[in-house]
Order: sequence, then structure tokens, then C-alpha cells
Amino acid sequence: EDAFRQELLVAAIAIPVALLSNADATGKALLVGSIFLVLIVELLNSALEAAVDYTSLERHPLAKRAKDIASAAVFMSILNAVAVWGLLLLF
Repeated sequence: EDAFRQELLVAAIAIPVALLSNADATGKALLVGSIFLVLIVELLNSALEAAVDYTSLERHPLAKRAKDIASAAVFMSILNAVAVWGLLLLF
């Protein structure tokens, strides 16, 4: 998946930055954890999309809803990561 590869690239940059930051151990764990959360949720989103696509090629409102909700979960995990990084690195 393209989105996962992009997020993996961001993780490859962000995790070393987090570990080299001036944050304490808890802060570093939160920084790294927020990035891993994005990757985990993206993998779950991809799995759900693959399962929905496998079950039927027909369009169904519930299938669309499931995909939209999974995508929203990815978006929320990204917002969470941005908030964690912003709060820990700015304050």
C-alpha cells in the first residue's frame, strides 16, 4: 500500500529524531509509540479493505461505511501523533 510506505518513510525519520530528542524516557516512548500507532492502524485499515474487497466486487453502502470508518481511524491516529509530537517537542 502506498500510504503505508509513506508512513513507514516518515517513521524511519521520526523514530531516530524522537530517540535523539531532549525528551525524557516517557516522552520518547510517547513519541515513538504515537508513530507505531499510526503504522498499526494503517495495517488494520489495509486488512479491512482487503477483506471487504475480497468478499464482493459489488458496491455496498455498509462496505463503503466500513472502509470510511477505517480510514477515519488512520486519520485520527495521525492527528494523535501530530498532537503528541507538538506537545512534547514544543513544551
